[in-house]
Amino acid sequence: MGAERKKQFSSSWGFVLSAVGSAVGMANVWGFPAKMGSNGGSAFLIAYLIFIVLFGVVGLSAEYAVGRRARTGTLGSYRMAWAGRKEKLGRAGGLLGWLPLAGSMCIALGYAVIISYVLKAFVNSVSGALMTADTSAWFESFSMADYAVMPFHAVVVVGTLLTLLLGAKSIEKSNKIMMPLFFIIFAVLAVRVAFLPGAVDGYRYMFSPRWEELLDPMVWIWAMGQAFFSLSITGSGMIVYGAYLDKEEDVVALAKRTALFDTIAAMVAALVIIPACFAYGLDVGAGPSLLFVTLPRILQDIPFGQVFAIILYTAMVFAGVSSLQNMFEAVGESLLHRFPKLDRRMMLVLLCIVCLGIGVNMEPIFKWGPWMDIVSIYIIPIGATLGAVSWFWVMRREDLMDEVGRGAGKRPGKLWYSVGRYVYVPCAVILCLVALLLKVAF
Repeated sequence: MGAERKKQFSSSWGFVLSAVGSAVGMANVWGFPAKMGSNGGSAFLIAYLIFIVLFGVVGLSAEYAVGRRARTGTLGSYRMAWAGRKEKLGRAGGLLGWLPLAGSMCIALGYAVIISYVLKAFVNSVSGALMTADTSAWFESFSMADYAVMPFHAVVVVGTLLTLLLGAKSIEKSNKIMMPLFFIIFAVLAVRVAFLPGAVDGYRYMFSPRWEELLDPMVWIWAMGQAFFSLSITGSGMIVYGAYLDKEEDVVALAKRTALFDTIAAMVAALVIIPACFAYGLDVGAGPSLLFVTLPRILQDIPFGQVFAIILYTAMVFAGVSSLQNMFEAVGESLLHRFPKLDRRMMLVLLCIVCLGIGVNMEPIFKWGPWMDIVSIYIIPIGATLGAVSWFWVMRREDLMDEVGRGAGKRPGKLWYSVGRYVYVPCAVILCLVALLLKVAF
């Protein structure tokens, strides 16, 4: 869509809730608790918070600013950033933009499958079937079989795409409902978990300082990766939300709010999952099975477990759909900008066909798991690094600083830019090299 028909967010809080909705997803609900539980607990938390501040203030605000300056999504933003240095480079930048954009689409394919699992868990919680099932056998019955969640898959993809019909306004309206409910639901669950015998051991693990763990470089690497991808700074997704921002908004202030609420979401999820796992002597780093085997088993044993199961999976559906909205919007906006004759509804139908046509063939965990690993190891880290380098080493400094300072009460100065260029970009490069060389999926 061109700038003349841009649909903007109606308020800064509407924007923040939408951005938080994009950032809050499986990375928060099982990724953060699992990585925190496997990497030193409080030590991981300290490192994570340091990177959240760094990436939120610098990296996220830069992506918002770039999108707003270009007034479009990924492809147009890369073209704009590179063309500012030299007009002929604009075409090269536009071509490079296809990689992070492909990352958004590729991760959406696998993400839709995960949300399909969640939707099935929600339906089985409502019916009560999950409350009496052997959770391991139940999870295996659909996660190891082809086309076992196809109806749920179709509902997730079609339903998410329908919420995008009105662009930013539709995203904003849906997230104004989904995100507050997500926080309320997980807060309720956290209170319930606090009364489980043995939960205090989980709190002790989360918050008792173990300074020696900070000497382990992998604690910092895992914390860096979690912070990077929890904020969705992938060189694509957050750019499109920035494109919908009003010119008078303070992008740094908005980035800080986004990072704050994303961190709260991660902590609330951890306050549910880690104490619950300690109470039952279960592995907090179990990954997907944590949500579909471990937690249901816990919920079967507690009073009103069915109610809490419904609450849990409702929150997770909200978190998943809001993230999927951003992935689809990033791809759709760029396609409409690149091919202006393409009708928005036609584009949404096309995305639906592609996502379902490919996605239904990777529904078993042994198919979407490796797919998500490939995307997380190769496409996303490279795309995120391309974005960081493009904003702080290729784009004209004056252009970036002008946009970042627009609408700000106090304009960011040399320190902000220097941290972006000499700290944020090296962090992105290090993370990319770790992913590629060690085959680590963050």
